Amino acid sequence: MEKKSGSTGNGTVLWEVDHRGVATVTLNRPDVNNAYNGDMLYGLHEAMDLLGAQQGLRVVVLRGNGKHFQAGADLSWINAQGKLGPDANLEASRVTGGVVKRLNELPIPTVAMVQGGCFGGGTGVLAACDIVVAADSAFFAITEARWGLMASVIFPHLVQAIGVRNVRRYALTCERMDAATAQRIGLVHEVCPLDKLAEVTEKIVDTLIMNGPNAVSTTKQLTMKVAESYLDDEEFMFLVRKHAQTRQSEEAAEGTRSFLEKRHPSWYVPKGE
Repeated sequence: MEKKSGSTGNGTVLWEVDHRGVATVTLNRPDVNNAYNGDMLYGLHEAMDLLGAQQGLRVVVLRGNGKHFQAGADLSWINAQGKLGPDANLEASRVTGGVVKRLNELPIPTVAMVQGGCFGGGTGVLAACDIVVAADSAFFAITEARWGLMASVIFPHLVQAIGVRNVRRYALTCERMDAATAQRIGLVHEVCPLDKLAEVTEKIVDTLIMNGPNAVSTTKQLTMKVAESYLDDEEFMFLVRKHAQTRQSEEAAEGTRSFLEKRHPSWYVPKGE
C-alpha cells in the first residue's frame, strides 16, 4: 500500500497510512494538552470517514501530540456550549458520543499509545480501543463530575473495560490513578518506559498484522457481540440526551467557571471551614 497522509478540518487531527495498511491518527492540540472541542470531534469523525475509504487498512494507532495524550474536554468550549440552546447541545453530545462509539465499533484493531495525562473523555477513548500501551509516567482520571458534568456517553465503554465496581469508584471520586493502577484495573494493557513507548507499540502492531485480516476482524466483531458491547440507537440517544442535559445545568456552569477562574467550585467546603 502506498503511504498516504493528511490532516482533517483545521489540523486538530492528523493521519497517515503506511505501506502495511497501518494508520496513525494523531490528536493535534498540544497547546491545550489535546483537550477536545468541536473542531477535534468533527476532525475525528472526518478521519474515520477518510480511513474507512482506504483499501487494505489493517490497524489504527491513536496517539496525542505533545506532552499529554488527551486532557478530556476543553472546558472553555464546554462552558460556551452550555449557554447554547438544547438542539445545539444535543448535537454536541451526539458528535462526542459518536466518536467513541465509532472507534469502539471499527472492524479492525485499534491501539492507543499514551503519554502524560489522559482525563475524562480520553479515558473513554482508551476503553473503546482494543489495546492500550502507556508510559510508566502516564496518569489517568475520569474527571467529569469534578466540574459538574457527567460522562454518560463513555459509561458503556468504561464499564466494559474496567467493570462497574471500578467505574463507581473512579467516576465518583475523579481521583488520579497512575499507570500501574490503570493496568491493574484493566484500562491499560501494557506499561513501559516513556522512551520505549513507540517501540513497544510497534511490536504489538507487528503481531496484529501477522494474523489473517479477515480472521482478526471477525474475531473482534464476534467478541463484541458475545459481550453485548454494541450500543443500539435507542440506548445511544438516551445517553446522548443525558449528556446534553447535564452540560446545560447550573452545576456544570459553575464547575466550568471555577476551572476557568482557577478557584474551587461553590459546592466544595474544605474540612475545618
